[in-house]
Formats: sequence, C-alpha cells, structure tokens
Amino acid sequence: MWHYRNKPLSWVFVSRMIGIICFLIAVVLANILKFYVSSPVYQSGVVFLNENFWLFILIAIIFLVADLFGAFPFPLNLPAPIIRAFGSVFCIAVMLIIFQWVDGITGLTLYHFFWLISFLLGPLVFLIVLASGYYEIMRQLWWQPKLEHEMRSNTLVFHEEPPVQSSKTTSDAKSWEEIGSEFRLMLFDIIHRFREEIRKKE
Repeated sequence: MWHYRNKPLSWVFVSRMIGIICFLIAVVLANILKFYVSSPVYQSGVVFLNENFWLFILIAIIFLVADLFGAFPFPLNLPAPIIRAFGSVFCIAVMLIIFQWVDGITGLTLYHFFWLISFLLGPLVFLIVLASGYYEIMRQLWWQPKLEHEMRSNTLVFHEEPPVQSSKTTSDAKSWEEIGSEFRLMLFDIIHRFREEIRKKE
C-alpha cells in the first residue's frame, strides 16, 4: 500500500473506488447465482458474505481514507499510518469471522485457537503497521533531500568548446546575427503599428 504515496490523489481515489465497485458487483453476482447453485457450501458462503457486507465496506473505506492521506505531502500524511493500523485490526477481526465460518462448515476448532491469539496479535499488528508507516514517512523526509542533493552534486555540466573557425566563417556568423536582430525589430515594428491602428479605430 505504500506505493500509493507516490501516486496522484485522483489516481488513488479512482483505483480504490474501482476495487469497491468490483466487490459490489461480485456480491450481486454471488446472490444471483445463489438461485442456480445448490451447493450447501456456496449457500453458506453467500450468507456469510451478506451478513458481513457492511464490515467489508467499512474496511475498504478505512483503507481508502488512509491511502488518500498517504498521497498528501508531509505533514498532511501523518494520519495515514494510524488509520491504516486501525484497518489492519479490522482485518484481523474479519479473519476471526472467517475461521468461525470455516469451523461451522468443517467442524474444526480453529476459531477458539485464533480467538486466543488475537488478543496478542491485534495490538502487535497495530503497532507494527503504525511504526512502519511513520518509519516510511521519516525515511522519505530524510532520504529524499539527500538524494536530490546527491543528484545535483553528481550532475556534470559539459561545456563544449566551439571549433576554431576561419575569419571568413566568423564574419558570416555575425552577419547572420545582425540579420536576425533586424528581422525581429521589423516584426516588432509591424505588430506595434498594427496595435496602434486598432486603437485608433476604437
């Protein structure tokens, strides 16, 4: 998700909205196919999708807001890691719901195991995402000016010495410069007179 930081704000918004729209289309198609597919697993999956629909939309909106803030320059991008960290915690909650759904289908006991781990995993993921987000912001603030300075210092300006020309060629070049200057003065005089004529008619 960090690659959104170098993208324009409009590109981030459009790309995220396309993802949300694709999810909505998938939900609609899944509910339509529910009338044609009689598999119990598929029926249960569609029910699970419908029951947690607004949770998925909320997570998508959270990451959309985080990416929008991340596309801004410093210091406007400071809320992005916090919002993204909260979105990561919601993702863990979705994983728990998925494990609960899988247990209901297969008869396993994965949910209780991961439910106990989530008390440690949730705060840990929150802190990792938060710290990595602010580290990325600080790294850009530190390295970007340094890289620009190195690029400027490493840029070599080559001055190409003009070839030695004969006196005849030099005199021709000067004459062409004089012709060019006279031509520019003539154009300026014509435009000036044209403007004066327009003003007189007004």
